[in-house]
Amino acid sequence: MSQYLDFVDLHYKPSRSDLICKFRFESSKNISIKEAVGRIASESSNGTWTTLSTLKPHIRKIRARAFEIKKPYVKITYPLELFELGNIPQLLSSIAGNIFGMKALKNLRLEDIQFSKKYVSSFKGPQFGIQGIRKLTQVKERPLIATVPKPKVGMTTKEFANVAYRLWTGGVDFVKTDENMTSQPFVNFYKTTREVLKMRDKAEKETGERKFFLANVTAETNEMVKRAHFVKKCGGEFIMVDFLTAGFSGFQTLRNECQKLKLAIHLHRALHGSMTRNPKHGISMLTLAKLARLIGGDTLHIGTVIGKLVGKREDVINLKDSLNRSLYHIKPTLPVSSGGLHPGIIPYILKMLGKDIMVQSGGGVLGNPLGVEAGAKALRQSIEATLQKVTLKIYSQKHKELSAALKKWGTSQPV
Repeated sequence: MSQYLDFVDLHYKPSRSDLICKFRFESSKNISIKEAVGRIASESSNGTWTTLSTLKPHIRKIRARAFEIKKPYVKITYPLELFELGNIPQLLSSIAGNIFGMKALKNLRLEDIQFSKKYVSSFKGPQFGIQGIRKLTQVKERPLIATVPKPKVGMTTKEFANVAYRLWTGGVDFVKTDENMTSQPFVNFYKTTREVLKMRDKAEKETGERKFFLANVTAETNEMVKRAHFVKKCGGEFIMVDFLTAGFSGFQTLRNECQKLKLAIHLHRALHGSMTRNPKHGISMLTLAKLARLIGGDTLHIGTVIGKLVGKREDVINLKDSLNRSLYHIKPTLPVSSGGLHPGIIPYILKMLGKDIMVQSGGGVLGNPLGVEAGAKALRQSIEATLQKVTLKIYSQKHKELSAALKKWGTSQPV
């Protein structure tokens, strides 16, 4: 197995153009640490299970190298020549292709990627970014507020549009379709988008505030592009896509089209748990978020810590920070806190994540005992109270909507 050890060089210093991946690994029985990490570097670059007569010096020169081992982590550096610029599918086929199925590894997880300037330069990143979204919404000092009508599927177009209108007049900025609502028999995409945006116009006139609809365009790539054009035609300014189920290729095509249409992109991370939940095996959400930012999502779900979805505090905060961190010309992506939120736990979310977020609550709005509009008001009241540093208990004394929410949920965390 000496060929694998050729991919381990603990004295190697990565060049400025290299890509660096951090893996968590567990080797199988009777496999040494160096052999295990050598297999990862080999299989994810230009090695294989045996020696090769075709492995010439110029080919060996651009092999990946495991250069830092701090068990259970290893850092592997990849020469830029191994990658096609602007091609996320090729990147993933390389650094996350066959390696997860290797018998020599009991567990393997891609934790993080560090990109070089040249690689980053081949991507556009978000068209709007956080500041662009704030300019578009005209909301400068508070978190953006979003909700999704529940039940997530089953409402007719008329029912959905009416609920959306009441949510907007109640005080939310964004109404979104959920990850599995696209164009079913009861809610045709084109008819629904047209009707919902008419209600948005009505809500804007009545409230004097900007309102937005996150229309889920997720479908086959050409159909996604067609739907994005329809959103623009109807006066929409945002689209939503399940970027993992649509695939990075489809997402990138859609991103390029949205540049022409001047449409912002809201990213739902449906499917991520199948890759990210196991702390020992798979791909971290941090890695997926970095790729999504490179291609160009303006907003992205990151979880809540205290909501219904799995996510450690340190991981969610790291995700938020990563989306804001300087990355050459790439604009920051706005983090979206969602998954089991209700007014009673908003103070914890804002203390943890700050104001530069989108707060998205579905059941915590639609489940308010006083109704849909009251649910929207209660969510906004909770944010207002928190920003004014007034306890929810005191604020609720003069706000019946928030009071109703607190009586139902208190400060409990959904399980």
